[in-house]
Amino acid sequence: QVQVVESGGGLVQPGGSLRLSCVVSGSRFSIYTVTWHRQAPGKQRELVAGISSTDRTNYGDSAKGRFTISRDNARNTVYLQMNTLNPEDTAVYYCNARNTIIGIDYWGQGTQVTVSS
Repeated sequence: QVQVVESGGGLVQPGGSLRLSCVVSGSRFSIYTVTWHRQAPGKQRELVAGISSTDRTNYGDSAKGRFTISRDNARNTVYLQMNTLNPEDTAVYYCNARNTIIGIDYWGQGTQVTVSS
């Protein structure tokens, strides 16, 4: 049974930073492409950043230059370092893990990020 668990969300002031973590358990982590998405109230879910099993990264326009995605295969974890946060970054952040062998997606429950003074 594959489980995806996000953590690290919270309340931060504008200009601040947060680091989100996504732990994928129950399977061989190295075969997963992992992506972060976010959904703000009344808006569609959007891609924030992704990292492949070979460490190739991609970012959504809102994340470029401010967020960094990385992975630690020894810890089955993907990190999303978010800097220079602004109120528009307020959303629930979701982690998706895609098994690249069989093409199945697994989603976490999400972690709330609120940027407010």
